[in-house]
Amino acid sequence: MTDSLYLISGATGKTGGGTVKLLLERGHRVRAMVRREDERSRALAAAGAEIAVADLHDLNGVSAAMRGVTGAYLCHPIAPSLIEATVNFAQAATDAGVRSVVDMSQISARRDAGSDAARQHWLSERLLDRTGLLTAHLRPTFFAEWLTTWWELRDGEGYLRLPFGEGRHAPIAAADQSHVIAALLTDPEPHDRAVYTLHGPVELDHHEIAAAMAATLGFPVHYEPISVDEFAAAMTARGLSPHLVQHLSHVAVDYRNGVFAGTNDNVERVGHRVPQSVGEFVTAHKDRFDLSGPNFVPAESC
Repeated sequence: MTDSLYLISGATGKTGGGTVKLLLERGHRVRAMVRREDERSRALAAAGAEIAVADLHDLNGVSAAMRGVTGAYLCHPIAPSLIEATVNFAQAATDAGVRSVVDMSQISARRDAGSDAARQHWLSERLLDRTGLLTAHLRPTFFAEWLTTWWELRDGEGYLRLPFGEGRHAPIAAADQSHVIAALLTDPEPHDRAVYTLHGPVELDHHEIAAAMAATLGFPVHYEPISVDEFAAAMTARGLSPHLVQHLSHVAVDYRNGVFAGTNDNVERVGHRVPQSVGEFVTAHKDRFDLSGPNFVPAESC
């Protein structure tokens, strides 16, 4: 067990949970920051993590969670209060003498982004860069997990009804991102103020993604391009927040314009892990394709 202590926010989430597991396996002390005690937090405690119940929007709670911490991971959901949370996180880390922060941003983060969330991520990056903390920013393309969220299983066949036209990206699994996060936390100096885009190994359009899924699942999978307006209407009908709907609608336009495209070796070079292909991800999560995902867009005739 090392003397260093790492605080992981979003510890019950996709990237946070994977990072907690990796750090514990490597003999590090981990404090998992969660919003509530539940089965997921109890599982983290059973694995060896300290548990800190705190909300990123509660400065006192975040400050208590930061005590004695060496490095911290900031991960905030797509919600309109990101900048406030980043201010709290940065102030609490500075007051506690934390050495470094790894910031989960997004590939579309930029000053002139149409998405409010993407622009807030860019501002949060700039805020953290102005602190005395060693800081690295991660900008992943779409998670491979996205496929399980927007997937529809209908009459024994799979459908991806999404507004991405013929755009391309290389889906990146959360588990692969966790390897990068863990590496940056434990060796922050070479990466101070770095901005890393994270991609899977192969860039594909959604027709090719559907074909890779079909080859693994053993039944037909179809990509059906839809309009941004239809996508936004479906999200609204499912009760997703206006902030999220606004973000994903603009993300769809960014995607069509190539913002999410490309691939690189950052996962392997920084995280020392070969990222999973679409087929490998689907193989590892086959049970998640037995039912439709929670946000699929049904065909208008259905």
